[in-house]
Amino acid sequence: MSDSSPAPVLEIWCDLQCPDCRTALDDLRALRERYGDRLEVRLRHFPLEKNKHAFAAAQAAEEAWDQGRGWAYVEAVLGRVEELGRKGEPFLVEVARELGLDAEEFDTALVDGRHILIVDADQAEGKAIGVTGTPTYVIGGERLDGGKSQEGLRERIEEIADRLLAGPAH
Repeated sequence: MSDSSPAPVLEIWCDLQCPDCRTALDDLRALRERYGDRLEVRLRHFPLEKNKHAFAAAQAAEEAWDQGRGWAYVEAVLGRVEELGRKGEPFLVEVARELGLDAEEFDTALVDGRHILIVDADQAEGKAIGVTGTPTYVIGGERLDGGKSQEGLRERIEEIADRLLAGPAH
């Protein structure tokens, strides 16, 4: 397999106020450690209506990506979903400040809605492919729903990733 072939993509459809997505962090960390650059892990937004700060959190995560600390921000917010539930948007700005990001810019981004289109597009695409809950993983054309149980999901993702990385069978 030549180095120029693109890395397989693992998409995770996520709600940043969802305790199940927090549980999924351990799997995501393990996958990122195991594969490094050989697997591209992409966060996709799927804020659920029941979580009233999830939509704002998705926008804030996009701002963090723009500022170069996307994963650090996502992990920090997911690690404290209860706090997000209690404090809402001020908490999102607080986390940005803790990570040394431009917190004023977060504040402005949440007010001017500059990232709403990305979040809406992710959500629409998720619905179109049948995502109903979070976390949902998509890799190699397979959808794995972690909203009910995450048992064995990482192993399944690794199986698919290993198969994709091995290249086409001859």
